[in-house]
Amino acid sequence: MTESKRSSYFKPFLFGAISGCSAAAIIMPIDTLKVRIQIQSENLGLGLVSHKKNLFQICKDMLQKEGLGGFYSGLGSALLRQLTYTTTRLGIFKIITEKVKKQQQRDLSFIEKVGASSLAGFIGALVGNPTDVCLIRFQADQSLPIEERRNYKNAFEALARIYKEEGILAFWKGSMPTVTRAVAITIGQLTTYDQLKQMSMQLKDSKIESTFDRIIASCGAGIISSVISLPFDNVKTKLQKMKCLGDGSMPYTGVMDCFVKTIKREKLLGLWVGLFVYFSRVAPQSIMILLIQDYLHQKYN
Repeated sequence: MTESKRSSYFKPFLFGAISGCSAAAIIMPIDTLKVRIQIQSENLGLGLVSHKKNLFQICKDMLQKEGLGGFYSGLGSALLRQLTYTTTRLGIFKIITEKVKKQQQRDLSFIEKVGASSLAGFIGALVGNPTDVCLIRFQADQSLPIEERRNYKNAFEALARIYKEEGILAFWKGSMPTVTRAVAITIGQLTTYDQLKQMSMQLKDSKIESTFDRIIASCGAGIISSVISLPFDNVKTKLQKMKCLGDGSMPYTGVMDCFVKTIKREKLLGLWVGLFVYFSRVAPQSIMILLIQDYLHQKYN
């Protein structure tokens, strides 16, 4: 394999890692808030808390009890997740699209983009799920009673303890909603982004991508990916942070059981609880990831 060919396979993953980590570090406080809101909604449905706090009250409580650092709880896991999950899915999608462009001298059709992004999201979710479990537990820990907290010191200790205390399969606890969420968000991000860029260029009768095309496409991708992926994100959070009940049973037996119980306790709209915060996190993150990745490919290819 020539050096240029090796580089063509390496760059998509490298640029995916850089764009993912950059966006994650900036969005981390909003992501932590999103998890706290989802946990509060679950606790209200279970009757564990009687009073619902709004977004500002949750922020105030976190600042008083945990300080500013509480908003960055699990940052190491978040970055590690980007180095696995985001790197994999962005890299795979880019390689597939570029290979078709080079070999067949055409862009992928919409259906082909959906297939490519689904495959990329599926593989990325399986690779990144262990670090995703760590991240969710870090973010949820301070909202638990003191006696139930896991008190992980860092991402690597969390990985070691989960393996030792719960076995290797615990790393893929909640992997089904992680996979479905990853497929949904990857379709929403990458398929929508590419499709909207093409549509914008066609409307202007241009064959060259402009900054305007990229910004419009990334904004649209952020909105769509937020709406279609939140229900899966909600269920994923609950499955990954659940612990044994007093009688030794688990709160949920699986994905469908969690969906059914969530709808029963919190109504259908409970699947979209925290939409504003989730959108505030996913949309800007999608925009940053897509624009940074495009910039890097444009500059270094």
